[in-house]
Amino acid sequence: MSYIPVSRRTIRRHRESERTTRRLVAALSVAAVVIWLLSVTVSTVVHVDSFVFNVSVVLHDLFLVVAFGSIILVDWHGFLWLIGKRQLAETIRLDGAATPLIWAGLAGLLATGAFLGPHLNNPMTELKLAAVLALSLNGIMLIPLMRRLARLSAKAVFMDLTSGQRIHLLSCLVISQVCWWTAIIIGFINATT
Repeated sequence: MSYIPVSRRTIRRHRESERTTRRLVAALSVAAVVIWLLSVTVSTVVHVDSFVFNVSVVLHDLFLVVAFGSIILVDWHGFLWLIGKRQLAETIRLDGAATPLIWAGLAGLLATGAFLGPHLNNPMTELKLAAVLALSLNGIMLIPLMRRLARLSAKAVFMDLTSGQRIHLLSCLVISQVCWWTAIIIGFINATT
């Protein structure tokens, strides 16, 4: 094991960065819950005509393509890094480019979903809405890990991570995919009934 001397100033900056990240995660988590609640509440109050409903469906589907397509791309690239077919720097760069698309798509899904008249007394709809909230919070919980990964060597491999980081990364990947597929499948089932 090698020892790399680190100045007290560097350690202090790292601690401040960790505190800032924790505050950011807390604030974003609260914001995600509030926005989700707002979308669900608006959906119970607003009743739209067929034209607005149809436009909302089209926009909802477009936002789904943007968000989920970006998620699939990032998760696939992350998987390729995990098995050693890509470098970490490539994955971090792709994640940075796709993150605005993911969050914009998710925001669009919440905005347009409020006009789709979901049946909130249907257990499947409740499960879908819970999955959407869970995937939002899951994405926020990835922020600290992605910041730590960005500080690693560009050629770091999956096994260079601590066991906690590996578990965190894999569990977030599984949660993401399960929640997205749950929401999508239930959404299409509800649309056809």
